[in-house]
Amino acid sequence: MSPDPILIDAFGAFTLGIIVYFLGAKLTRRFSLLSAYSIPEPVSGGIVAALVALLVVVATGRVIEYDLAVRDLLLVYFFTTVGLNARVSDLMKGGPILAVLLGLTLIFMLVQNSVGALGAMLFGLPSQAGVLMGTASLIGGHGTAIAWGPTIASDYGVVGAAELGIAAATVGLILASVLGGPIAKYLISSNGLTASAEEDGKPEGETSEAAKTSAPITHVEIMRCILWIHLAIAIGYSVNESLEAAGLRLPLFVPCLISGIFLANVLPLIFKKAKAPSGSQSMDLINEFSLSVFLSMSLMSMELWTLAGSAGVLAVTMLLQAAAAAVFIIFVVFRLMGKNYFAAVLSAGFAGFALGATPTAIANMKAVTQRYGPSPLAFIVLPLISAFFVDLANAFIIKWFLGFG
Repeated sequence: MSPDPILIDAFGAFTLGIIVYFLGAKLTRRFSLLSAYSIPEPVSGGIVAALVALLVVVATGRVIEYDLAVRDLLLVYFFTTVGLNARVSDLMKGGPILAVLLGLTLIFMLVQNSVGALGAMLFGLPSQAGVLMGTASLIGGHGTAIAWGPTIASDYGVVGAAELGIAAATVGLILASVLGGPIAKYLISSNGLTASAEEDGKPEGETSEAAKTSAPITHVEIMRCILWIHLAIAIGYSVNESLEAAGLRLPLFVPCLISGIFLANVLPLIFKKAKAPSGSQSMDLINEFSLSVFLSMSLMSMELWTLAGSAGVLAVTMLLQAAAAAVFIIFVVFRLMGKNYFAAVLSAGFAGFALGATPTAIANMKAVTQRYGPSPLAFIVLPLISAFFVDLANAFIIKWFLGFG
């Protein structure tokens, strides 16, 4: 009989997430290498916390289970602030870029499942098991891996398929967190790139409108931002329920992101005084807080003890996946997205969601832009691809790959 797990409730997990962030910040100040390669603070702190949890499990035999309800709410908060900060002009500018990035993402998904199938066959597994070390776990994440695991186990005789997918998603999240910054650093340094006025979304020498009108951080401004965030979430939640009733399941943060864009850009046209606090210091504070603690909680809750049962196939396949992602990003994504600073920032984000998750991609890009300069369009384009189109395409691609063999 297995020992009872160590249960960490929602409040405890939330508090630990904040502590883990400060741990990562201290590590970044202590080790300049982390800052030089734009490794986000929640990543370094989260990985250390996950290793400590692994030691606890090894020493006591009791697994650690976190209640991550607050983490999921922080994710919705974060993407709602992204929507409220979005400008229609940026979205219009990003139209052609969206189409190109979507095409590149679909191509890479085929590459990723092919690499996964190769890794599976090298260790005597059916090629179909490759999707659990491909888009089901990497681009899809833990949720998609868990959803497809039982099907692959029953239909193709892969024992422990769900556990393999979860382990691959865990390793992928680590790779996504540490690969994006170095790729961006290499591209920026080797090509002599800098953040330009065009990427900052304003003419040379001109201060942005948000910077001119942004109110200082006060309790009133923070409460005003929270009210707008809650209005957008309420709309997004209602839209999400309607979509589910129609048979279309999307992550809750997607309709909240879109409702945030709608509120910030359409409502002021109808009600002149209803101006969203887009780009304000208070909104940016909430944005940064929600993303940082979300990512800290995600990394610290990784169940590293699940990796032991499939260490060999995981080590080889994930190394192949990391190499394939790096080559594709440097020689395809960066070049076709313009070979400029925007493309370098987007490359860091592409590494984040191609091997991990959309929040990891955003954290990678934030770490890069904090060091080298802003690129606001990247923060609009990438979430629309990674959080919306990819989830829809992944189901079809997985089914297509499972049809082989």
